Amino acid sequence: GLELSHCVGTNSLSPAGPWRSGGPCKMKRVRTVFKPEQLERLEQEFLKQQYMVGTERVDLAATLHLTETQVKVWFQNRRIKWRKQSMEQKAAKLSQFGVIQPATADSTDIKDHEEDTVDVEL
Repeated sequence: GLELSHCVGTNSLSPAGPWRSGGPCKMKRVRTVFKPEQLERLEQEFLKQQYMVGTERVDLAATLHLTETQVKVWFQNRRIKWRKQSMEQKAAKLSQFGVIQPATADSTDIKDHEEDTVDVEL
């Protein structure tokens, strides 16, 4: 399961979620804090390939002393960051040439995905 920190409130009327217990005490998920060496290696792997699956993900997780889920979620979040940066660079290039870019489905998709980012600590 998720590693949870101690109680953060006593309101038992709110619905239970994946980071809360069903009881009177709401639990908060602990955010994964990556070491600089882990981040450097994760970034190196991301430059090679944006998707890490199967045994490659298992091996990388073991090498970095992380869980497979932590590696999976890091890659998901990094892809979202990469897409956002790509869109910003594209918009900057277009604005250099005086082209005004209308709101596209792509920019809304990124906004929707940003809300989906999760930090999981196992």
